[in-house]
Amino acid sequence: MSDSANSSSANSSSAMSPNNVAVITGGASGIGLAAAMRFARFDMKVAIADIGADRLTNAEAQLSKAAPGGAASVMTMEVDVSRLDAVIKFESAVRARFGGTDILMNNAGIGPGSQMFGPRENWERILGVNLWGIINGTQAFGPGMVERGRPGLIINTGSKQGITTPPGNPAYNVSKAGVKAFTEALQHELRNKPGCQVSAHLLIPGFVFTGLTANGRTDKPAAAWTAEQTVDFMIEHITAGDFYILCPDNDVPRHLDEKRMLWAAGDIVENRPPLSRWHKDYGDAFAAFVKGG
Repeated sequence: MSDSANSSSANSSSAMSPNNVAVITGGASGIGLAAAMRFARFDMKVAIADIGADRLTNAEAQLSKAAPGGAASVMTMEVDVSRLDAVIKFESAVRARFGGTDILMNNAGIGPGSQMFGPRENWERILGVNLWGIINGTQAFGPGMVERGRPGLIINTGSKQGITTPPGNPAYNVSKAGVKAFTEALQHELRNKPGCQVSAHLLIPGFVFTGLTANGRTDKPAAAWTAEQTVDFMIEHITAGDFYILCPDNDVPRHLDEKRMLWAAGDIVENRPPLSRWHKDYGDAFAAFVKGG
């Protein structure tokens, strides 16, 4: 491991320390709530943002039980992350309550269906939450985190769909491809900022059973991971200093994800049609590529 990786690993571990402050958007359910619960059990102070007063009340009750400091260590706020003014107000409230932020997890995301020539409102809402929400969170919280001069983490939730961009939901793919590019640029800037102890990380979940993916199901499909498994994997790999946190699930192992991503990049290098993995003339070639070494 390089010196920079060792430094990143040490900073990551220090950020997840008792009495430090973790902020999670989309924190009332799914991966966001699982992360908030884990940070609360680390005896950290936790602030979550989401929409829906009842959902936030239920999450606050769960977090207050999990946190050694009880309700005094927990803060919730209804925030539409697509609005910069709302996120700035949230940052000010966190600073007033807890003094600052050590971990920012920009996790809020939505996935309503979209079509290339479908309703513009779907595109605007998906891009507003999934991409602008992460930009807003980073720009509202990031400068203060850097100025604190303490180890810190900015964790952005991306998606494999932002890398392989499968057909079916183009607005979602565009939003998550933007998150990948944004987070890569963010980490480049942070690591080249003198004295900065804040690092960025891209969480790339696999198939996770959450409200976003349930589609009316009440029982977890065998192929899916739980949100808790995903967060455990995330923490393990952030602690190791990894930037790309590529999560497997019970159906798709890492080596298959790697093959799919390499094939997607190969469309450009080999001058194949876009999304050739789903092109009738390239199905056999992709299958052979997956079976290869």
